[in-house]
Amino acid sequence: MTTTVYARVESPLGELLLVGEVGADGPDAAGVRLRSLSMPGQKGGAVVQDGWRHAPEAFAEVARQLEAYFAGRSTRFDVPLAEGAGTEFQRRVWAALESIPYGSTVSYGEVAARVGASGAGVRAVGTAIGRNPLLVVRPCHRVIGADGALRGYAGGLERKKLLLGIEDGAG
Repeated sequence: MTTTVYARVESPLGELLLVGEVGADGPDAAGVRLRSLSMPGQKGGAVVQDGWRHAPEAFAEVARQLEAYFAGRSTRFDVPLAEGAGTEFQRRVWAALESIPYGSTVSYGEVAARVGASGAGVRAVGTAIGRNPLLVVRPCHRVIGADGALRGYAGGLERKKLLLGIEDGAG
């Protein structure tokens, strides 16, 4: 049996809502398994539900890694993620996002090619990226238009620009 826990942490993007799962006996050796990271006004972002337990202590390590990332001291996240979210196709797209190096960008078409969905599949890839429940941690902000323009970000284009600026050393 798992319990859904949540916490809010401040960031340069605004207050982030972290949602995770812990086992019946509390956090396991690795701590909470992160299920969602969303921000204010995010399209499709998580909303605290009845029965969820406020547990900021469970997210201490996630909060520490986020703080290091936003300060430019860390280039990756190493947090346990909850399993089972998304369709098989979405999980393939999300795995492709996780392989995009810090400070790099790729086009939606490149992601589509990586998951074998090029051509008309680019739109489906864009939809899957838009449903990424782990903004920042799973770097969908690194996906841009083929022409280099910033396109679509559930947290808003200004936040996408800020994240890319952090990774470019201009944050």
